[in-house]
Order: sequence, then C-alpha cells, then structure tokens
Amino acid sequence: MFILHRAERTDTLVDVLAEVVADPLEDPFAPEVVAVPARGVERWLRQSLATRLGVPQGNVSGAGVAANIDFPSPVELTDRITAELRGFTTSDRPDGTADPWTGTALLWQVLAAIDRVAGDPQCAVLARHIGRRPDGGADPRRSGRRFATAARLATVFRGYAAQRPAMLVDWAAGFDGDGLGGELDPDLRWQPHLWRSIRTATGVPSPAEELDALCERLILTPEAVSLPARLAVFGPTRLAVEQLRILDAVGAHRDVHLLIPHPSDALWRSVDADIARLTGDGVAVGSMRRKDFRTSPVAHPLLAGLSRDVRELQARLSGLIDRDHHHATVEHATATSGGGVLHRLQDGLRRDDPQPVDTATAPDTTLGVHACHGPDRQVQVMRERLLRLFADDPTLEPRDVIIMCPDVETYAPLIRAAFGAPSAKHPGHAVRVRLADRDLRQTNAILDVVATVVRLATARVTATELLDLAGREPVRHRFGFTDDDLQTMTDWVAETNIRWALDDVQRRSHGLPGFPQNTVDTGLDRVLLGVSADETELAWLGLALPLDDVESTDIDLAGRFAEFVARLQHLVAVLRGVQPVADWAGHLEQVVGELTDTTRDDSWQRAQAFRSITALTEHAGPDLLSHADVVAMTDRMVAARPTRANFRTGELTVCTMVPMRSVPHRAVMLLGLDDDVYPRSTRLDGDDVTGRTPCVGERDPRSEDRQLLLDAVMSATEHLSIYYTGADPVSGLRRPPAVPVSELIDAVTPLLEPGTALTRRHPLHDFDADNFRADSPLAVSGESFSFDTAALAGARAVVRPPVRAARVQLGGLSAAPEGDVDLADLVAFVEHPVKAFFRQRAELTISERDDDIADDLDVDLDGLAKWQIGERILRARIAGAEPGTLRAAEFRRGTLPPFGFGLETMNAIDADVDRLMREVTPRLTEPVTSIDISLGLPGGRRLSGTVPSVFGGTIVTATYSRLGPVHRLAAWVRLLAVAASGRVSNPSAVAVGRGRYGSGTSTLTAPDDPLDILAGLVGLRDRGLRAPLPVATKATALYATRRRQGVDEHPALSTAGDEFSGRYGEHGDRYLRFAFPGGFDDLTSFPAADGPVLADVTAEHTEFGAVAGALWNRLLDDEKVRGS
Repeated sequence: MFILHRAERTDTLVDVLAEVVADPLEDPFAPEVVAVPARGVERWLRQSLATRLGVPQGNVSGAGVAANIDFPSPVELTDRITAELRGFTTSDRPDGTADPWTGTALLWQVLAAIDRVAGDPQCAVLARHIGRRPDGGADPRRSGRRFATAARLATVFRGYAAQRPAMLVDWAAGFDGDGLGGELDPDLRWQPHLWRSIRTATGVPSPAEELDALCERLILTPEAVSLPARLAVFGPTRLAVEQLRILDAVGAHRDVHLLIPHPSDALWRSVDADIARLTGDGVAVGSMRRKDFRTSPVAHPLLAGLSRDVRELQARLSGLIDRDHHHATVEHATATSGGGVLHRLQDGLRRDDPQPVDTATAPDTTLGVHACHGPDRQVQVMRERLLRLFADDPTLEPRDVIIMCPDVETYAPLIRAAFGAPSAKHPGHAVRVRLADRDLRQTNAILDVVATVVRLATARVTATELLDLAGREPVRHRFGFTDDDLQTMTDWVAETNIRWALDDVQRRSHGLPGFPQNTVDTGLDRVLLGVSADETELAWLGLALPLDDVESTDIDLAGRFAEFVARLQHLVAVLRGVQPVADWAGHLEQVVGELTDTTRDDSWQRAQAFRSITALTEHAGPDLLSHADVVAMTDRMVAARPTRANFRTGELTVCTMVPMRSVPHRAVMLLGLDDDVYPRSTRLDGDDVTGRTPCVGERDPRSEDRQLLLDAVMSATEHLSIYYTGADPVSGLRRPPAVPVSELIDAVTPLLEPGTALTRRHPLHDFDADNFRADSPLAVSGESFSFDTAALAGARAVVRPPVRAARVQLGGLSAAPEGDVDLADLVAFVEHPVKAFFRQRAELTISERDDDIADDLDVDLDGLAKWQIGERILRARIAGAEPGTLRAAEFRRGTLPPFGFGLETMNAIDADVDRLMREVTPRLTEPVTSIDISLGLPGGRRLSGTVPSVFGGTIVTATYSRLGPVHRLAAWVRLLAVAASGRVSNPSAVAVGRGRYGSGTSTLTAPDDPLDILAGLVGLRDRGLRAPLPVATKATALYATRRRQGVDEHPALSTAGDEFSGRYGEHGDRYLRFAFPGGFDDLTSFPAADGPVLADVTAEHTEFGAVAGALWNRLLDDEKVRGS
C-alpha cells in the first residue's frame, strides 16, 4: 500500500514516522528502511527518532534508542531494488563485473563510446566539442574535454533513465524520439547514436528498457527483493518517474510510507481539484509537458513563485496514492493573532492567503532581511544578529541555529575568521562552528595534495607553488619540514632566484628552451654546492654558483629539500602524456605514497585517498586518458560529498541549502542570497533533452533553489534572517536582492505597518556609529546592534576630533644606556636615525622587502635589482676580480633576464661600473689599510671601531648607487674618527657614486675639531635612542643645504617636503611610516627642543630643522661635491 503523509513541518512528520516504526516488524532482525534526501536530514532524523522510540514510560528526558535503521537516499534505494531484480548487486555482478549502467561504470562506458563514434558523421557535434577534426587530427584547445564530457553525458543519460525512461525505450527501438511521442531536434540526434553504441558494447539492457518488466515482477513476485514488510521515504520535494514506478510496485505487497513536507493543505486541495479535472479529461498529468500543466491561480504570491516543485510532485503522485493523510502541525492548527511577522507569513502560506488575519504589525526580530556591503560584511552582520539572539534568549543554543549558504566555499574562510577564533577578543569567537559540506580538498589534505600535483604536471611550477606544496601539512609531515625550515627554504628560493619550472625539460615544454637559470633544479644545485663551497670564491660547477651562508645546521634540511624536489620531479614527469587509466591510478597512488604522510590521528585521510582513487578508476577499461582528462577526473574525485557526521554536532552548523532542507531550527540564517548566485544560472543545458522540453516533475535547478527557500521559511520556528549584498563595497551602488528574496519582501510588506520596511541596510564599516547607538535604526529592542568592542573603539575614534599622532612610544624599554659607542652603530645612526632607533634600541626589524616570492622572469630589471648587481660587481672589481669572471658568475646567479635581454642589461651595468672605476682607480694607487679607532669622549665613554679602505691618507668609498646624503654622512663620520685618532696626517675622504651625468664625487677634508663634532653626534644619537628623531635623511640634507644658501625656514621646508614626497623620496620608507604615519607633516610638527646637542641651531623652530643643522652644517663647511 502506498501511503502519503504530508505536513507543514518535518518535525510533525517525525512524530508520524515514529508511530509507524514503533510497530515492530515480523522479523526482529530486519532493519527499518527510511530513504532520506540528504545526509543532514538523516542525522537529524536519527537523533529525533531516538527521542521518541524506546523511551520508557514516564521518562521525561527523551533518552531513547533508534537503532537498526537503514537510511539510503531515494536514488540508492531504487538502485538497490533494480540491481537485485536485474541480477546485480549495487556494485558488482556475481562474475565480478560491474553493472555497466550505474555509477562510475557508466562513465567509463560513455568514455569508450565517445572514442568509438567520434569519427561518425552523425556525431560531428560531439567530435567538434572534444576536439576531433574530420581528418583525424586533434584541436589542442579542446582535446582535454573527453573525460569531462563523458562524466557530464553519463549524468545526463542517468537523468534520462530516471526522469524520462520512455525516451530511452524509443532509442533502444531505433527511434530518435523525445519520450513524448515526438522526434528529437536535429542537433541532438547524436545522443541516441552514442547511447546505442553503449547499448551494443555492453550487451546488457538498460534499467529503463526493463522498467516495466521489473515493476511487473515486483508485483507478481514480491519476494524477489530483500526488503522488509514496510519502508518509508522521508522529506523529498521531487521524485523521478523511475523512483515512483518502483515504489508503487513495491507498495503492491508492502507498506510504502511517503512523508513529504508541504507548506499548505489549502494549496494541496486546490491543486488536487485541478488534477482531478485534468484526469477526468483523459490527461496523464504525471507525464505531461510542463507548459501544458495549467492549474488554478495560487492565491499567495510566495507559494506561486516558490512551490512549483511540490505542486509538480503532487501531480506525479496522482493515481499512485492509496491513502492520503494530512497532519496539521499542533501549534499552528489555528491561526494565532498577535504572532510575529514570521509566524504571520507562515500562517498565510498555510492558508494560501496573502491577507493577514489580524492588523498590520511593526517589523520584529522574527523575520529580517539584511542588505550588506559584500560577503565579509554579511558574515559580520550575521554574527552580531546571532549574538543578539543568544543574549535575548538564554535557552537558545548553537545547536538550535542553522546557517545555510548557496556558495559555502566563498564564505567558509570568512566564517572561520568570525567564529571560533583561539583568542576570544569578540564574543562571537567563543561560538564554535562546523562547516558541514565543503569539498574533499578542504577536509582531506592528502587529496588536496594529489589534486594539486596533478595540475602542476603541466603547469609552470612557480616558486610560490613549490613552497605552497612544501607547506601542505601531509608534505610537511612526510619530509619533516618545520616552520623554521620553510622560512629557510623560502630564503633559499629568493636568494637563488628560483622563478618557475622544475628543470630545463619543463622550461622547454613551455616554449623557453636553452635557459636553465631560475629553475628549481639550478637553484637547488646552488644550495647543495653552498654546503661545501663559498660564493665569494667565484668557483662554480657547471651552471651552479655556490650559495653563500648555507649553515652547517641546515645541511640536513638541504638534503630533505632535495629529496622533496626529486620526488616531485619524478611524479611530474610520469603525470604527463596519454596513458591507460590503470597507469594513471598507479601514479595517483604514488603521489600519496611518495609525497604525503600523516599523524596517527589523521591516518584516515590516507585510507580515504586510496579508496577514492580506487572507486573512481576500478571499473575503467583499457581507455587512454590525457593529462587534461585526469585533471577533470581528480576534480570529480574531490567534489563535495556531505557526510552525516558533520551535522547536528552541537556546534553552529554551516552548510549549503540542500543537506538540512526542511529540518526545523529555532533560528535559520540564509547567507549570501545574492542576485548573481541565487537561484542558479538561468542558462539551460543545451544538450539536455529534458531541459528543452521539460515535463511535469522533471528537475529544474532554479525551481529547486526556489523550493529550498520556501522550505527554509517553513522550517524556521522562531527566527529567520536573510543576508545579501545590497551595495557594492567599492562604489557603494545599491544592488537588488535575489529575485526570490524580492518576492518574499513583497509578500511580507502587506503584513507590516505602513511606512515600515522589512529590509535593514547596514553601513559599510563595522565601526560605523549606527552600530552602537541605541536610537539607531539598526538597534534591536533599545539595544545597540553590535557586540564588537574593537569596532566600538574605532567608532569612538571616528567621532573624536582629529589629533596629531604622538611620537611612537614602545613600552617596556628602560632608559637608553650611555656607555661606549661602536663606530659602526654611529655610522648607521647618521645614515638613518629612525631605523637606528628600532634596530639598536628597540631591537626590532621592520622588513624592507615584500614577502611575495617573484615567479616571473624579468625582461627588464627594476632599479633595485640593477643596483644589487652593480654594487656586487663594483665591490669585486675594487677587490681585484676580473670583469669576465664576474659576468659569468652573474649569469649563473640567475639575477639577469634571459637571453639577449640579460646581455643588454649586463652590458649597461658594466658600462656604469667602468665609469665608476675610472673615477676610483686613480685614488687606489697607495697601499690600502684599515685603521682601528679608540677615542675617549666626555664623561669617560669611548668610541671604537675600524675604518676600512684607507688608501694613503684618503678614505675611499665607492657605490653603484647615485651619490647621496647617506654616503656623504657615512664618509664624514669615518673621516672624523680617523682625524680624531691622529694616526693620519691631513686625512681626507672621497665618496664616489653615480651622478646625474656620469659619476659623482664628494670630497671631504678634516675639520680642526673632529672630536668635538663626534661628541655632538654621539649626543644626538643618545637623544635619538630615547625616541625616534624626526629625520628623513634626504629631506634634511636638502633642507640644510637650502638654509645654508640663505633660504628662509618655510620655503626650505617646502622644498624638503617636495623631496620627501617625490618619486624617489622617502615617503615610502617603512621605518618612517611606522614612526611618523602622518608623513612630512608629522616630521615637521615637533618644536625645536632645548639642550646642548642642538645649541648651535637655535634659530630653527622645528626639531626637524634643528637636527638637520646638527647633522649637516659642519659637513657642508668641509665638503666639495661634483656631479651628484
């Protein structure tokens, strides 16, 4: 007997199911069979039945037992039945072969058939799609589509068998029909030809061909299948023809209970009357075209727009149901006046009447639509809304809330950041969340590695991708890479200039042969050679120049890094070309075995990876697959497959719209219902016959999404909140909600008081003052909307008057010691006083380079890269190295662009170095020496250090940089130290660098009082170590020069400001930005301070000007500059 149970809510249906299964089966060991549409529904149903079954009389705890219940999906249930009737098991035949019309076996049959018919003129459309040319050649742009096409067509053919089996019966008979009595469109007639090729190759009739015979056999010999005396199907809103035919035949001798959620008994009766009218006219309602299915107008607009799936299911059930029971939900058996907006809406849906039974009401917390600026703000707003619900109702727990999102992968990282953080800086961080149905790449790290390596096989394998793979947890565990190891490897990759390609073979496959520099292979050779050699020796082996600073403690790491690269090279080499499926499966298992390992707790990942590879490939024949096919195959392998274990764990559950459809929750949050995401795309699949000429009850993704929204509305028992992107986060332009959400808003508007609105528009930022005001439109029951204390601090800061940023203060620092001073520290201070404060005093380093690893080969180097090469060559040339040797080393270092681009760059750098050498060489005729310094300073302190590069009585320094203030100040301090030591008579200093035209030189002569000047600079350093001095070296040099030329203070500051903010100015200096975030205005905002250090520059009104004078006035007195 086929028995229908319907109710507005599934918790009512659970009570009905509990009553059914409470009556024991004749066989006490036979399991109950309850088919469910999704794993989340299964978990909820199992838990709900456990509170109703086996509960001792008088026990109010609801602690019962629900055991020996099988929960297949409706598809799995009907597949089991048909497989058993056809002599198959669900996976294998008795002789060990698989049913060719089910699961992955059908996919491989389709793939083989595609190869067979690709040259047939009748399948020219298919051949063109997969890149097969009429002359037998291949289109490289399309040749990788075979597996993806086969997988798609297998799904299409399986859908035909389930939804329109009559069409496949036509095809088996040789008629290219559409199953409705007509012929297929000409552009689709390749499909019957392909299907018949599969039919011929298998020699086994398809289930669709045998459906009538199978149903008849079920009726005549019910013992032919091993099913209990009753079974149930719980919660579907759509059932295919095949499923209904099988269930109807089973119901001839068994009780089949179909329990469906239906929003409105009034709507059911109305549609039932229309079906009776059509049936009386001789129309087969269950198989008619959708466009011909005309029913009376649905009164409630939301039911009219969202309920097509359940209305068409009702049409398909016509003539099959033996008994029809409607079970009214107890709390809604009668309309209750004074309910919230949500309950009024649900009541109208049940009555199929949009008019309220009571007076209009104000918007309340039971139903809300929230328009936000992008996904991140949606998550933030939802979090605050949830916290308000938890605060207002202490009985509400995370288990009572469900968050459903059409695009869970986009929102998953945002949700992870908003909830469950280790440090509870926000109340929401204490709420634990469970992301229930993400794809396997997110839950199984080994499968993620497999999919990644497969794609790398034909990719460029950039430095970033290499390090990213090394940082994956299973790879780290396999090779023992720690965080410090990964940082060292990152440094090696940057220092050896690895960009892309594992080796020259891979580089050649991407059209760049003959340039092995910047490959992983060459870079790794530099690391390994650096274990036993030094770069400064300029002794290379082949193309490998030793890498400096490979510490002895890193030798083991170098070996593990080399092993990782070698294994990856091997795997990338075998994961190419065209190979049999069995070989591909072996290679995928090899990736698991050679690159990954797990802890004991995560060993299930390894087992699941091997199972997944086997399940996908075990039914394959001798088919050949290309790499592109294997990419599609692995993508299919790691696609999302929800498991029941991730649902109803007591945590806040986040999932897509399907797994928990119709499951009642006290609060339902619908996240990401944006117009461009929901419902799914309107574009029809042009290859799907059922999409072109749909019949009643056939699947339509957009209609299914609309039904999901209706299910969510009906499943919310206390609160329903909907979130969408209502404004562009960049431009601020308003965006409409998804069309079904607009329809919901329109349906609710008549229930609200005039002048009120259901939608709340939230500000762009979480620190907007409206989030914290009790009188704000966002406030809830007189309470501010947000719980975010950090955002509150930001909101308060926004409304306070702006104030000048204080000089940076670092807590925990003791008073700056005034002990002996190292000459190198004093030089570093005058070069960059602010950097010296952080490094010498605070012992902090602010990275001055971007952490991003370069992945591309440069055809033209930037200024910094050219400077590094030029500086390196200039220093080596001064030390006596041969230019030819230096050029050869530079090409091996991997710093130059490829081919002629590198030669051109090298020639230009060499020309600049030659010009500098012509300027420097005449000054290098005297013997070179280094002078040790140890000078007594006032107060008993000493200044000590070493001054290098002293040729005769002249300190010579040369730089590939443009001669600038930094080089001049450094030369000045060293000259003062040598002069004060008295070890050289009439000392001088020359700094040489590139100039505006050619080279530039700064010639400095020693003053009469070098020790006094040094003492003043040491005092300035003492001051600069207490707090950062407002100094930007280039700007202060220009300011001091202008003041020395007689320019007034304000014009001089203006000129210095232009220099600071210019293209090559210091406005981007990270130390200055950290200490003085307001830029030049901050630097010049401090008044000149008193004290002996600045006594000679008291005419200045700013500390910037006073320090500039202290640094530069005496230097400018004794300097001659040329060409800078």
